[in-house]
Amino acid sequence: MIGYVEAPITWALVRGMARRAGVDVPAAVFEGWLSRAELARMVTRCQSAGCAKGCMDVLAKPECAKTAPPPFCAIKSDLEALAPDPDESVSR
Repeated sequence: MIGYVEAPITWALVRGMARRAGVDVPAAVFEGWLSRAELARMVTRCQSAGCAKGCMDVLAKPECAKTAPPPFCAIKSDLEALAPDPDESVSR
């Protein structure tokens, strides 16, 4: 199991924004698309960005499901790089 007990709220935000972008973070690590060190850096960037309230607000809106992370998301580019290509039939 992958998790960050020292930053549970941030870990939840990372997973939530990832799901929103179509990324299963634990699966990305297990399948080798993302290293644990890269994931740790993503969690750290997210935690230090200072936008947790905005992320929580976005994730609380069901109409925002399955859309790209908002522009202020500190890990937006990472998640977009991991997101499955809509033209591919194989998901990551």
